[in-house]
Amino acid sequence: MSLEEMEQRKAPSGEVTLVGLGRLGLRTALDLMQTHRGGPRKITAIDGQTVSPDDLIFRMLGAEVGSYKTDLLEKLAGPGYSREIVGIPRYVSPETLDLVGGDVVCIAIAGGDTLPTTASIIRHAQSIGASTLSTMGVFGLVDADVGAVWIDEADPENPIVRTLLEHGVRNHLLVGTGKLIRDWEPVTPHVLDRVARLMSSEILRLLEMRK
Repeated sequence: MSLEEMEQRKAPSGEVTLVGLGRLGLRTALDLMQTHRGGPRKITAIDGQTVSPDDLIFRMLGAEVGSYKTDLLEKLAGPGYSREIVGIPRYVSPETLDLVGGDVVCIAIAGGDTLPTTASIIRHAQSIGASTLSTMGVFGLVDADVGAVWIDEADPENPIVRTLLEHGVRNHLLVGTGKLIRDWEPVTPHVLDRVARLMSSEILRLLEMRK
């Protein structure tokens, strides 16, 4: 194989959709955007939230309080950036599932009872042929175990696993610590970094499996 052919095989390809661009979603998006010699050709981020004073990671990267979180990705890409970055400042609900497309769909939404919505997004994404993954808890300290597991092999006592199974979710990848709001640990930036690294790696793996 020639060098030119090898370079062509390393060209970015496929589309990743990130549903939820909070502290975890942003970290995952940045990991994908910085991937070199491969990775997705297009990254779409969907989130209707605006930046709050507590969103330090967004503010550290130049986002203004009150601006849409999705605007930051497009701003960071800027003119001449080689990938297509699309920010959609809307919330995904059972009524707006048509916003979700692509080859791999990653769901990182949190707050309240979001699992029924997550299940709806997963079922929709799989119905259009996309591979799917989402979080199974991001609480924990520096020594927290971070892993990835297919839902049929996951701990059925985990409330996220149990609820998604009850909503008919199958053939879906879960990434995280397994620790939830019921546990005493907080959400820490170093654990979010590790979960995002694994999540972005699994996204790249799923993209490769689709070739």
